Amino acid sequence: MAAGPAGGPPPDPVVVPGVPDESLDRFARLVSVALDVPAALVAMPTSTGQVLPGAVGLPEPWQTARRTPLTHSVCRHVVESGDPLVLDDVRDHPALVAAAAAADLDVVACAGYPLVDGHGAVLGSLCAIDRTPRRWSERDLDLLAGLAAACSTDLQLRLERSASDTHRSRLELAISASAVGTFDWDLSGDGMLWDPPLVAMFGYTPEDFTPTTASFYRRLHPDDAERVTQAITTAIDTRGEFAAEYRIVLPGGATRWVQGRGRVVGAPSGRATRFIGAAYDTTDVHDGEARVGRLLSAMPSGFLSLDEQWRFTVVNPAAEKLLGQSIDQLAGRTIWEAFPDTVGNEFEQAYRAAVRTQQPQTIHAYYPAPLDAWYDVLCWPTPEGLSLFFTDVTDRARSDHQARAAAERLAVQARVADLLTGDADLADVLTALPQLLAPAVADACVVTVLGPDGRARDHSYWHGDPAARAHLAGYATTRLVELPGSTPFGRTISDGQVRHLTAEQTAAVVMHPDARAHLDALGPVRATILPLRAQGRVLGALTLLSAADRPRDAELESVTEDMADRVAAAIETDRLTRARSQLAEALQRSLLTAPPEPDHAEVVVRYLPAGEAARVGGDWYDAFLQPNGCTMIVIGDVVGHDTEAAAAMGALRGLLRGIATYSDAGPAEVLRGLDNSMQVLEVDTLATAAVARFEQTPDEVERGVTRMVWANAGHPPPVVLHADGSFQVLAPWRGELLLGVDPSTARHDQVTLLERGATVLLFTDGLIERRRADLDDGLARLTDALTALTGSTLDALCDGIVERLVAGHPEDDVALVAVRLHRQDRPRPAEAGPAHVPPGVPEPEHPAQ
Repeated sequence: MAAGPAGGPPPDPVVVPGVPDESLDRFARLVSVALDVPAALVAMPTSTGQVLPGAVGLPEPWQTARRTPLTHSVCRHVVESGDPLVLDDVRDHPALVAAAAAADLDVVACAGYPLVDGHGAVLGSLCAIDRTPRRWSERDLDLLAGLAAACSTDLQLRLERSASDTHRSRLELAISASAVGTFDWDLSGDGMLWDPPLVAMFGYTPEDFTPTTASFYRRLHPDDAERVTQAITTAIDTRGEFAAEYRIVLPGGATRWVQGRGRVVGAPSGRATRFIGAAYDTTDVHDGEARVGRLLSAMPSGFLSLDEQWRFTVVNPAAEKLLGQSIDQLAGRTIWEAFPDTVGNEFEQAYRAAVRTQQPQTIHAYYPAPLDAWYDVLCWPTPEGLSLFFTDVTDRARSDHQARAAAERLAVQARVADLLTGDADLADVLTALPQLLAPAVADACVVTVLGPDGRARDHSYWHGDPAARAHLAGYATTRLVELPGSTPFGRTISDGQVRHLTAEQTAAVVMHPDARAHLDALGPVRATILPLRAQGRVLGALTLLSAADRPRDAELESVTEDMADRVAAAIETDRLTRARSQLAEALQRSLLTAPPEPDHAEVVVRYLPAGEAARVGGDWYDAFLQPNGCTMIVIGDVVGHDTEAAAAMGALRGLLRGIATYSDAGPAEVLRGLDNSMQVLEVDTLATAAVARFEQTPDEVERGVTRMVWANAGHPPPVVLHADGSFQVLAPWRGELLLGVDPSTARHDQVTLLERGATVLLFTDGLIERRRADLDDGLARLTDALTALTGSTLDALCDGIVERLVAGHPEDDVALVAVRLHRQDRPRPAEAGPAHVPPGVPEPEHPAQ
C-alpha cells in the first residue's frame, strides 16, 4: 500500500486483498444511498494494482474480483496527491482517466476523498461514481467528506485494535516467560517482597529499592491513590480479591498504566495475613484507545453511537456541542429520554428503519427547541446498535428557505402580472385573484370592490384549506352587513391606510353575529387590510387572513402592497375605459336611426358594441329612401375606436346621407362625393363603406325582380341568401380603395338582379373577424349559419347569425343590416311615383344566381 503525503512506511494491512470487507462494504453502501449514486467503493492502491475491500454497484468482473489493475484506478490520484478528486465528467480528463478504464468500470462522473490514519498517511480513498455527467453539489461533497472521515476513523480503530492485539499477544508471551512482576505483602507489617520484573516496572534499581509499601505508594499517581487504596482496604477487610488499573509516575515524570491483580489470604482464625499478587504494564493499550479518542475528538462533525437498547455509548466533542449535552449527561440514557421530541418524527422513523432493514438512512429535518436547528443526518446499523453522523445545516436551510420564499414571491408577482395584463375581463381577474394570493401570501383572501354607489361589495374569496372554505364563504357573505364605519375595514376604505391586526384585535372587531361565528370557526387569525388605491381614491380592499402562528414576512407584505396597487390601477383603467366606451356607445347609438319601411322590402338592423370597452366606437349603418323612391342601405367602419372614432363616424354618416338625399346619386357617385368632401372639410380619418341601392323598372316590377346597385370602398362584400336557400358572396374582397386615402380614385357600381324572397346582408368585419382566424374563415362560418337558418324570419335570421358568430362577447363592434325583398309587391304610395332607374345603368337580362 502506498504511503501518504506524510511519508514513512505504509501502515500494517488492515484488509485482506481481494476479499470483501463487511464494514467497508457498509461505507460503500452509505455513499451510494446518501449521494444517490449507482456505484461507490473503498479503494486501496498497491504497488501492483488496486484492491477494493468495499464496493457496491460495480460491473462484473470487478464487483466479484475486488481487484483492478492500476490503469483502472481513478482513486490512485487521490492517494498520490492526498487531496480530494472531483470530476463532473471523466471524459474531459483523459490524462487522469483512460477511456478504456472509464468504459470498463462504467465511470462518467466521480468524486473521491482520501482515507487517512492518525499520522496523516493516506490509506486509500472513498469514491462515489455516477454513470452520467453530474455536477456534484456542496451537500454531496460535504456528505462524502464526512463519510470519508468516519471511514478513516473506522480504519484507524482497526489499526489500533490490530496493534493492541499484537501488544496483548506479546504481553501473553511476556507473562508466559515470567515477564509479569509479582509481589508478596506480609500484612503483619509494611514489608513487601517484589520480584525483579516488578522492581524494574516501577522504575527502581536493586540499589535504590526498599521492599516496603512506601515504595509502592511513592510511584502511585496522586489522582489514583484514593481509589487504589480503597480497593486494597476492601480486599483485606473481606479477605477477597484485588483488581485495579492505575497509573504510576516514574523518575523523570513519565506516566505508565499498570494492571494489578491480587488475593488476600488468612490464617485459620480468620485474620488476613498475606496479600499476594502480580502486575503488568498496559500503557500500550491505553495509548491506542487515546489515539482513537483523539480521532473522534478531531472530527468536525457530530458522531455518536447507540447500543441495542438505544442508549448513548459514544459521543464525540462535536456532537456534545451540537446537542448541548456532554457524554457524562448522556451516558446510560436512551435517545428517547434525552431528546423526547425525536419520538414520532422523521428522526425516529429513520433510526428504526436503519435497524429494521439493516440499511443506511439519510435525513434532512428540523428539531424543535431547545435545539431549534436543522440537521443532515446519516445513520447506519452496527453490530452494537446504531451510529450517527450529523451536521448542523441551519444556516444553509434558512438560506434555502429565504431563496424559496423569494422565488415564491416572484412567482406570485408574475402570476398576478400575467393575470392583469392578459385578455380576461376585469370581473374574471378579480375572481381569480384570491386563488393566486392564498395560500402563497396568506391563508385566505377576500377581494372587495366599491360600486358606483360607493357601497363595498365582497367580489370574491378563497381559502388555501379546502376544509375552511365553507366558513370563509359564510364570513365573506355576511361580514359587510351593518358593518360600522369605525371598524378597521371601514377606516381603511375611508382613509386608504394599510392596517395589520393581531389575532386578539381581529377577535375584538364588531361584526354581524353570523360573520363572527364563521370567522371564529377559522381559529385565531390575524388580518391585513390593504386598500386598493388609484388616482387618490380608494376603489376597494384586499383582506388577508392568516393563522396566528403563521410567521409574518415583511418582504412579502411589501410585495403584496405593490400587487394591491397594481390591481387598483387595473380597476381604475377598466372604469375609465368603460366610461369612455359608454360615452362612445351612447354617441354612436344616438346616430344610428331606425331603418325605413319601404313597400318592396323589409329592413332589419342589429348593432352590438365590442366586449372590450376600448374597442367601441367606429361601426355604423344607415338606411333611408332617396327622393326617387329607391332604398339606400349603407354600412361602414371608421378606422380606430373610442369617442374620436364615434365622432368621425357621425361626420361621415351625415356627409354621406346629405350627398345621397340631395343628389339622387348612385352608390359609386355617393362614395366619390364623400371622399372629396372628406378632403375639402379636412376630415382626417380612414373608413371602409359599402353602399347598396334597391331599385326597379316597371318591367322588373311586373317580373317580380329587384335591381341592387352597389359599390364597395374596402369593405367586406354583401352576401345574398336566395329564396331557394342558396347563397352568394358578391365579388369577394374586390372592394376598392378605402375612403380618406385618395379622393381621385375611381369608384364603380356593380349590379345584381334579385328575385322576390331574396335576403341581402351587409355587415362590418366585427361579425366575421377573429384574432386567431382570417376573414375567409369568418365568411365560411357566416355561410354555415345561413344554411342552418334558411326559412327563418328576418328578425330570427339576424338574431341567429349574431348568436352563432358572436356568442354574446364581440371582440369588435358589430353592425348588421339585412334587407329581404317581399315575395309579393305591396301597393306603392301614390306620392312615391314610379320606381326610379338611374340613367346609364344597364338592365340585366336574368336574375343573378
